[in-house]
Amino acid sequence: MKDETGTERPLILLTNDDGIKSDGLWAAAEALLPLGEVLVVVPDRQWSGAGRSIPYDVTGRVSPSNRKVSGEEVTAYAVDASPTLAVVFGVVELSPRRPSLVVSGINFGANVGRDVAMYSGTIGAALEGGALGIPAMAVSLQMRDYRGDQTADYTGATAFAQRVARRLLSHGLPQDVDALSVSVPADATPSSPWRITRLSCEGVEWRSPDRANGQVLPVLRLVEDRRRIEPDSDVQAVVLDHVVSITPLSLNPTSRTDLAAMGQALRVDTEPQR
Repeated sequence: MKDETGTERPLILLTNDDGIKSDGLWAAAEALLPLGEVLVVVPDRQWSGAGRSIPYDVTGRVSPSNRKVSGEEVTAYAVDASPTLAVVFGVVELSPRRPSLVVSGINFGANVGRDVAMYSGTIGAALEGGALGIPAMAVSLQMRDYRGDQTADYTGATAFAQRVARRLLSHGLPQDVDALSVSVPADATPSSPWRITRLSCEGVEWRSPDRANGQVLPVLRLVEDRRRIEPDSDVQAVVLDHVVSITPLSLNPTSRTDLAAMGQALRVDTEPQR
């Protein structure tokens, strides 16, 4: 698709882990349309917590789900697939040309803290875009309920989605950054402050299910001792300071330890003595 000057507009692949009916998805589509052509490829149902899973028990069935957004027809597909696979389908099969950007979101709930972020299907989809060599970002909005909140205000999240997407379209990502995670407080506005953060290792913890009240799975909750939360972390930014968090993510899980020193220690400890 070309603009009024005859220049081909950038293609933005938009996905999520909340499914085709998500209000956050269509809020993101509206925010991205001024920047380029938007192609929506999403799972056909809720896939929260899917991470970067590629399950074997999906059909890959593709269902057209076009919608008019801001007066423009947006091509959309709902796929029986995980968020990661939805991105793969979008890039290798459903896109008319290679996307210039992958955007995942706007997610129901902030994806903050190392554990939450790595379980997140929203983050997983963005990282798959990075794995395919495409600049990528995930956008998540803090909510009371991860299944969605009808009273949620997307104004701040859409403003930051558009702002960061514009930057990625023009400048890409630096080396060793495969995706950005943009987490937005519930009360954010387009003029809210923001900061670059790292994933908190201390901000969340597992708690036993409250079986007496019908819970059957362990749940992740914020730690009660806020002094444990790192001051430069995403949890500190979003939960405590109510500012937008932008966290650079890398696909390389190799530890940053001194590899030479570790190798030497293993040789000493594991090689037979002569």
